[in-house]
Amino acid sequence: AAPTMRSLISDHSRYVKSFRVFLKSSTEHQCLREFVEKQLPGLISSIGNGKSTINILSIGGGAGEIDLMMLSKVQARYPGVTINNEVIDPNAEQIFSYKERVAKTSNLENIKFTWHKETAREYESRMNAEKSSKKWDFIHMVQMLYYVKDIPATIRYFHQLLAEQAKLLIVLVSGKATGWETLWKKYGSQLPLTDLCSHATSADIKAILDFAGLKYQLYELPSHMDITSCFTEGSMDGELLLDFLTETCEFSKTAPPELKKQIMEELRKPECSQERDGKVLFNNNLSAIVIEP
Repeated sequence: AAPTMRSLISDHSRYVKSFRVFLKSSTEHQCLREFVEKQLPGLISSIGNGKSTINILSIGGGAGEIDLMMLSKVQARYPGVTINNEVIDPNAEQIFSYKERVAKTSNLENIKFTWHKETAREYESRMNAEKSSKKWDFIHMVQMLYYVKDIPATIRYFHQLLAEQAKLLIVLVSGKATGWETLWKKYGSQLPLTDLCSHATSADIKAILDFAGLKYQLYELPSHMDITSCFTEGSMDGELLLDFLTETCEFSKTAPPELKKQIMEELRKPECSQERDGKVLFNNNLSAIVIEP
C-alpha cells in the first residue's frame, strides 16, 4: 500500500526538529528581534502604569526566545517591578527548552515564570472552571493562531482578559502575498493538516478585528527563509524544511510523486521565492498586530 501522509503536528519531536531547522534557515527570529527592539518599547510604554505587578500571558511561548526578548523590554520600561509571566504551550519539549533557557539567563530575578502544558482552548476551559476573572497587562500570540480551531472566538476571549492600558500582540504570516499563502491556497486541500492547522494570514485577522470593531495597529515585518537545501538530494535539513513547509511528517517519503513534483516546482516560482546568488529564498514575511483593550 502507498504510505499515507500525516500531519507534522501529530509528531511532537519531528515538529520540534523541523521547526528548529526553519529557525536556523530563516530570518524569522532576526525579524522578530528587530520588531521587539524598535517597535515594542513604544507599544508597551504604559501597560504597567501604577501597577505593582505586571501580568503577562504568553500563548504558545515555545522555547522562550522571543518571550525573553520581550520581557527584557518590559523590565527596561518598569525596572524592579515584579513581572508575573505565565506560559501556555501544548508541547512538552518546547516547555523543557524554555525552562532550560530561563535557568541559563541572568537578570530575571523580578520575573516569576509559570508554565502550563495546555492549548489556548484548555486554558480557557480551566479559567472557566476556576471562575477566574484574572486580567492581563500584556498577552501575546506569536505564530500560534494557525493551531486554533476558532480564531475569532479565541481573539474575543483573550481580548476580554485585557486590563486597562494592556495590549494584545498577534504575530502571523503576512497577508501580502507570501510564499506561505501561495502554497496554502494551491495545495492546502491536498495536504493532511486541515483540521488542526488553519492557513490564516494577517489579512484574515484584520478582517476579524474590523468585523469586531476592535482598534489595532499593523506592522509589516520582512523575512525570508533559505530553502536551497530542499533541492539538495539527501539533505536532512532539506527534508525537515519540506516537512515544515507542507506541515506533513516525512513529506518527501509519503507524498504522492505527482504532488511532490508540483510542490517542488511551486517552491521555485517567483510567487513563492526569489533566486539570489544560487540560493532559493522563500518569502516568509510576517505581520505584527497590536490590539487595544
